[in-house]
Amino acid sequence: MEQKRLKEILRLHEMWLNKKKEGKRADLTDTDLRHADLRHANLRGADLKGAVLRYANLTNADLTEAVLIDTNLMNADLTDANLTDADLRDAVLKHAVLRNAILKDADLSFANLIETVLTNADLMNANLMDANLTDANLSDTVLGQAVLIRAQLIRANLTKTILLRANLTEADLSDAVLTHASLKNAILKNTILRRADLTSTDIDFSCWPLWCGSLDAKVDRRIAAQLAYHFCRLDCSDPSYIAARNAIVDFANKFHLADDCGQLEKY
Repeated sequence: MEQKRLKEILRLHEMWLNKKKEGKRADLTDTDLRHADLRHANLRGADLKGAVLRYANLTNADLTEAVLIDTNLMNADLTDANLTDADLRDAVLKHAVLRNAILKDADLSFANLIETVLTNADLMNANLMDANLTDANLSDTVLGQAVLIRAQLIRANLTKTILLRANLTEADLSDAVLTHASLKNAILKNTILRRADLTSTDIDFSCWPLWCGSLDAKVDRRIAAQLAYHFCRLDCSDPSYIAARNAIVDFANKFHLADDCGQLEKY
């Protein structure tokens, strides 16, 4: 699309947003907008369903409540863009840059976010069900209360990421880096944590997945002591359990909440 025509569509859309009679909502469905310059563009509530925005510059753009279903945003720059409550179902965001972007309440279910940069982005309450975030960079990202059911987070960088109350049921975090992340109150039912690095990760009040998918996870002494403490608080009279319990009880007492829950004694 020619830049002149695009500017006219944006002008009419601005008028539509301001409820002016001559205004018209931007309808850019299935439009080829590759390499388009949309910096600071006001596309709030615009329809971009199926549009091709590969390599487009959308830095600081307002895409609040925009319809981006099945939109191709591969390699697009969405730094500092506002995508609050945007509909990005089945969208392709592979290699896109969404640094500092706001995606609160956005629907990214089934989206392709492979190798996407989402550092310091805000995805509070976002829906990422069945999304593919393999090799994505989510460091310092807010994913509080986000839905990540069956999401692919293989080798993802989740350093210092906030996943407070996030739903990670059946998500795959194989080889992911979660150092200094917060998984407090997170749902980890059948979550795959094979070889994931949870060093200095906060897992308080979450439910550690007791299945083969959590084997070989890398943890620090804090988490190891936390799990050991819970093991030692089992009510089991089997002699072999008692022997194992007594062997690690001193280590289990290093649990950071041992004083609140009660120091353990050997049987």
